[in-house]
Amino acid sequence: MECVTVTSEQDYKLALKRIEALFDAEPGTPEGDELEMLVCLVEAYEDLHYPI
Repeated sequence: MECVTVTSEQDYKLALKRIEALFDAEPGTPEGDELEMLVCLVEAYEDLHYPI
């Protein structure tokens, strides 16, 4: 798997689309692992750029 970062609004939108595609992935599968990683990256981006 290639290294993924979410550092721009475009990256953020692409990550959200990929999360949507992977939403029903089973935990412990490559797709489930990708989903978990993307959710963490998106959360970090949101915490930095959209603080509550």
